[in-house]
Amino acid sequence: MPRILLFAAVLAVAPGIAFASDTQTAAATPTVVEIHNMKFNPPTLSIAAGTKVTWVNEDSSPHTVTDKGKVFRSAGLDTKDSFSYTFESPGEFTYFCTIHPMMVGKIVVKPAGSSS
Repeated sequence: MPRILLFAAVLAVAPGIAFASDTQTAAATPTVVEIHNMKFNPPTLSIAAGTKVTWVNEDSSPHTVTDKGKVFRSAGLDTKDSFSYTFESPGEFTYFCTIHPMMVGKIVVKPAGSSS
């Protein structure tokens, strides 16, 4: 009888352990947009609300990351500099480099928990 109770207790706790592990893995996964060859890579990125996106300048020229709707704006980023922004609300965010306006990218933010 004690073995059955121990087994039942382990089963009751196991789903909570698996959930906590999955949550930590998802939160620890960085979402990066590289700035390289005068382009944002990837040019369009779909994410869930609450995701932090980091742009990293891999070019030898300085760049900025500026939302057309004025939600976020970086300072000038030199080589290897980065800028991060956490997208809390769903929507589409088109951004560009103010130094090189032909460089354009888009972040598509879906409601948290929705499938991509």
